[in-house]
Amino acid sequence: MNKLFEPLTLKFEDANWARFPEIALIDTVLEEHPEIIRMMKDDVCRGSSESNFGRKDMPSVEQIVRGAIYKEIRHVDYEEFDKQQDDSRVCEKFLKLEGKLFSEKTWQKYISRITADSLDKLMVGINKIAIGLGYEDLKKIVEDSTAVETNIHYPTNNALVWDCIKESHRLLSQLKEEIDGVDYRNYLIDAKKTCFKINNAKTDDKRVKLFKKQLVTFTKTINQLSNVVKKKSVYMGLTPLAMGVIVLIENFLPVAQKVFSITYRHEIKGEKVPNNEKIVSIYEQHTDILVKGKLECFQNVRRHDTYVITDYAPIYFLVKMSAAFPHTSSQVKTAFQI
Repeated sequence: MNKLFEPLTLKFEDANWARFPEIALIDTVLEEHPEIIRMMKDDVCRGSSESNFGRKDMPSVEQIVRGAIYKEIRHVDYEEFDKQQDDSRVCEKFLKLEGKLFSEKTWQKYISRITADSLDKLMVGINKIAIGLGYEDLKKIVEDSTAVETNIHYPTNNALVWDCIKESHRLLSQLKEEIDGVDYRNYLIDAKKTCFKINNAKTDDKRVKLFKKQLVTFTKTINQLSNVVKKKSVYMGLTPLAMGVIVLIENFLPVAQKVFSITYRHEIKGEKVPNNEKIVSIYEQHTDILVKGKLECFQNVRRHDTYVITDYAPIYFLVKMSAAFPHTSSQVKTAFQI
């Protein structure tokens, strides 16, 4: 079929390589195209001077580049990477260690020199070669993402209402410091007491009664925000800080109204609100709810990786693409400039 087919077939006869076909394919590409490794030499050797003297206790440029690729493909940290170079036969073969191991700090020192842009170019270069040889037609793609836990308190309706009342008071007090004519009532003390009582309510009837009281206070707070937004034209020409606070209030108002609606539907009317309609934090509004089994995890999606489906296995690549979901084959082809 092509120049890579025979060596790749021979690799798959080894049970170790057969378990990690994507690594076997990339290893074969690197063997046949050493120019890809040379692309990374400037990054790896940055800040180091070449010498024929001294101890030869650092990995070669090829080993460092292969280490960076392996680490990205396997999604391992340096501690796990250090373990795998000793425990995994595939890792040892891919890194060409031949029994000579390097410390975790040594790998981190040199791999960290490879910039994100250089690594992008490296992975795209490998995939371009594989695509050019017919291993992939880009008709199918699979997307994956890594989620990290958001730094928020556990989102109950009671806590969210209390957060909204606190945030409203903060914004209104800040606006009053800039504009003498702004007047508002402070509902913090009553709202805090009611919030505490809701948390300690022993019966459902008592809880509903307290929520009704809290929602009345919340309604008064929302009305105060709404009045500021309605009068924003009167405040035109004031200090930039005052105008900035008004913009924050205008943006926060629909969030507070949505929290009110969700709380009223669930706590008063007894409705089950779908996850896609919920707000889990007024401060980290991009947070999504990931559900696994019966456990609800409140997560913030940070990393978005994309895989290309090949005849052998997914070839991993990192490339800057549109943030919209889902990606299309045409977007992938555009990213590869093919």
